[in-house]
Amino acid sequence: MNSPQAIIHLSSSSLISFLFYGLAITCLTSATVSASYGGNETDYHALLSFKSMITQDPYQVLTSWNHSFHFCDWSGISCGKRHKRVTVLRLVSKGLEGSFSPHVGNLSFLRELHLWNNSFQGTIPHELGRLSRLRALSLSINKLSGVIPTNLSGCSNLEVLRLAKNKLVGSIPKELSLLSKLASLVISYNKLTGGIPPFLGNITSMEEFDVHENPLGGSIPDTLGLWKNLTGFYSSGCNLYGHIPPSIFNLSLLVNFSLPGNHLTGSLPSEIGNQLPNLEYLQLRNNELNGVLPPSISNCSKLGILEMSYNNFSGRLTIDFSNLIDINEIWLGNNNFHGPGEADDTRFVDYLKNCTKLVVLSLFSCNLTGVLPISIGNLSDQLTFLDLGDNQLFGSLPSSVGSLVGLTTLYLGDNRFKGKIPSTIGKLKKLQYLSLDSNQFSGPIPDAIGNLSLLTELYLYFNKLEGHIPSSLGNCKELNLLNLKNNRLGGKIPKQLLQLPSLTVGLDLSYNNLSGSIPSEIKDLKMLSYLSLAHNNLSGNITSNLGECISLTMLNLSGNIFEGIIPSSFSSLGALGVLDISENNLSGRIPKFLGKWKSLEYLNLSFNDFEGEVPVEGVFANASLFSVLGNDKLCGGLVTLELPKCKETGNKKKRFPFFIFVIVIAPTLLIVLCCVYLLCKKKRNSQPSQSSGNERFLKVSYNQLLKATDGFSTANLIGEGGHSSVYKGILDSNDDKSVAVKVLHLQSRGAHKSFIAECEAWRNIRHRNLLKIITSCSSTDFQGNDFKALVYEFMANGSVHDWLHSSAYTSKMNHLQRINILRDVANALDYLHNRCQTTIVHGDLKPSNILLDDDMVAHVGDFGLARLLGTGLNQNSSTGVKGTIGYAPPEYGIGSEMTSCGDVYSFGILLLEVMTGKKPTDDMFNDGLSLHKFAYMALPDQVIDVIDNDAIVLQSTEANAKKVEECLAATIKIGVSCSVDSPPQRMKIEIVVNELQHILDVLQNI
Repeated sequence: MNSPQAIIHLSSSSLISFLFYGLAITCLTSATVSASYGGNETDYHALLSFKSMITQDPYQVLTSWNHSFHFCDWSGISCGKRHKRVTVLRLVSKGLEGSFSPHVGNLSFLRELHLWNNSFQGTIPHELGRLSRLRALSLSINKLSGVIPTNLSGCSNLEVLRLAKNKLVGSIPKELSLLSKLASLVISYNKLTGGIPPFLGNITSMEEFDVHENPLGGSIPDTLGLWKNLTGFYSSGCNLYGHIPPSIFNLSLLVNFSLPGNHLTGSLPSEIGNQLPNLEYLQLRNNELNGVLPPSISNCSKLGILEMSYNNFSGRLTIDFSNLIDINEIWLGNNNFHGPGEADDTRFVDYLKNCTKLVVLSLFSCNLTGVLPISIGNLSDQLTFLDLGDNQLFGSLPSSVGSLVGLTTLYLGDNRFKGKIPSTIGKLKKLQYLSLDSNQFSGPIPDAIGNLSLLTELYLYFNKLEGHIPSSLGNCKELNLLNLKNNRLGGKIPKQLLQLPSLTVGLDLSYNNLSGSIPSEIKDLKMLSYLSLAHNNLSGNITSNLGECISLTMLNLSGNIFEGIIPSSFSSLGALGVLDISENNLSGRIPKFLGKWKSLEYLNLSFNDFEGEVPVEGVFANASLFSVLGNDKLCGGLVTLELPKCKETGNKKKRFPFFIFVIVIAPTLLIVLCCVYLLCKKKRNSQPSQSSGNERFLKVSYNQLLKATDGFSTANLIGEGGHSSVYKGILDSNDDKSVAVKVLHLQSRGAHKSFIAECEAWRNIRHRNLLKIITSCSSTDFQGNDFKALVYEFMANGSVHDWLHSSAYTSKMNHLQRINILRDVANALDYLHNRCQTTIVHGDLKPSNILLDDDMVAHVGDFGLARLLGTGLNQNSSTGVKGTIGYAPPEYGIGSEMTSCGDVYSFGILLLEVMTGKKPTDDMFNDGLSLHKFAYMALPDQVIDVIDNDAIVLQSTEANAKKVEECLAATIKIGVSCSVDSPPQRMKIEIVVNELQHILDVLQNI
């Protein structure tokens, strides 16, 4: 038996041995780690911490970040050869999402950190201030918020700081002035305020300064004149005011000088061209600058882009462009370059012949007076855009203009040109846009114009052109708009012109001397939106083929000699907003279908020979929306028309003899009904409980749906509303594809009615942008309770609401995806309103009812509040709930019936929410401010401030950024136009479709 002392001694020995063993293991492990990472565990753990905060890695770029490789071999990592410490961390455009780990501040040997074009969120870690060796920090195009950390001043060797296209706020911190080696500061596209601080002038190493598109305010400090090495100065759209300090013009190394879209005043120094000889990009458009445009600019021999449009410059344009052999774009429009007296203001054209790289020449609205010289034909064959419109140019248009074979756009409208249009215009084979309108051109339209096979828009209105419309226009297969209004053209309308399917936007031949009838080929213009043949000498009956132009929104046939009745085929023109057939010899009764058109905003039937009763429905219910003056045989209608009452004719009508019905028709009808009843009964008795494969919809039972959704488990619940719950499931009979099962809460008031409405709607519709219904189920559950459900195709990408507002969707949609989705929704509405046999009003359009498939194609769903107009079905009570608060139009709140105009309002709100990221019920919308007003106040120049930051993708060039901004503004304008309070003033959905498609076409070409 051991003594206590022995036990104590044994225990102590064991403990010592155990501790020694543990220490050995620890040392061995430490030695192993040290061997693996060269003693640089700090960098290793910092990188692992960085990785741990990444929530999305779609390209799997961080898969190499594991124990199998030394961290110097990890993707995106570079190390120094001597110390094996991390010197470069570069993960650019990798789709990474997550927060920015503060442990990056432990990479003490780091020289370059490049994480631009990802989706990092949260603030910039102040721990980055510890990186004293850091030379380049590039975090642009992320979702970083908060302020610029003041202790970045600790990065004493920093040369490049790029934080553009984030969500940074606050002012530029004073501590940045301590970065004595900083050469490039790029902080554009944020929300920074507080002006450009004067202390930045202390950073004398500055070479590139970019703060454009920040609401900075204030003036340009003259201390920036200390930046003697500056080559790039970009401050567009910063709300800057005051003069440009003279010290700026002493920065002789300046290459790019861009200050457009501010409120700068004063004049430019006369010696600017001598002071800034290295300028390649001079952009001062959209300011309030005045005085003479200095001739010394001709000494900027490297100048490539000159943008001075939309200012108050005056005096004759005396720049000697012959010295600017590298000039690429000249934008000088909207100034006043008219010299004193009767001087010729176009002499500058002679100096442009040496500018062989010139692509753009724009001097619209400059009050230029004089004759366009023949030397215009000597301009560069690279010239694609020439705009001299809205000036005082006179004389003939030189035939030498035909030498500008590179032109795609030619604006010469709103001048005083006279004489013939030169046939040499037909040599401009690349021309897509031609504007010669509002001049005094005479003679015929040259046949050679038919050589312009790429032409999309042609404007020749308000001239003195005569002769026939050339049939050669039929060769312009891309033409979508032709305006020949207010000329002296005669003869018949050439059928070749009407056989252009590309003609979709507009055809205006009004106020000419055209004769004959409308050619039957008019039927080929099925997508034409605007047609005006008014005030010609057209005669005969109005061709019924016009009824095939189903996309027309405006039709004007007034002031001709048409006779006969309004064709019944016009009933197909349900998209019309304006119909004017006044001042003709039309007769007969006013068709009732005119009163049923929901889109009609104005109807003019005056000064014809119509007879009979004036309807009181639709447009005829409002006397300000129609005119029937000068039709002496009309009666009835609104009291305000003061027409005579219609005579009672009911008793004088010959009635069908009742005894013939009793003796002949009634027995026959009874026999037929009996046969139908017996056949139906026999079919019903012999029909199996499950449907055959030939039926339109497969039949499913409660048990099948129970099994498909795993007993309607909460794990499969993907949505819930007032009347229903939606579950994800898999039907055996659906090829094991996922479905969405919408189960009605029948105990909820209105649920049964919602089910009937939705079934009735789905019975009538099929469209690519509508949610596809698979089947429905009307049965009982295992307790004998009524059970009703609808089964839809499952949409893998959820709803638009999820993408906009759910934290589960960390990636966000860009502007192109959003506008594509809006186009899809508009297409669906256009189908429901205008392309269905029965007009269908959705009644509850909102982001949660717009579902997205695998390809992000939008599908409109949930027709629980739908109404089929003109059927008597689903006539919602005027006191019932119509739509959702925030999306329902204001007229529904005062008891008005549901209409397609109401859907357009909901679409407008939906559009604004998609583009701004703000719900119409957001807390910010109070005290008279609404989502509609919020967007309206941003038009046209502040739209970028209301667009959801997640939607905007930074563009590679200023020109592309401008195009994107214009497209975003056009999109917001559509939403505002759709969501006005007055239903008749809302944009038509078919126009919305065209406008959104046009915007998408522009964006996809950027």
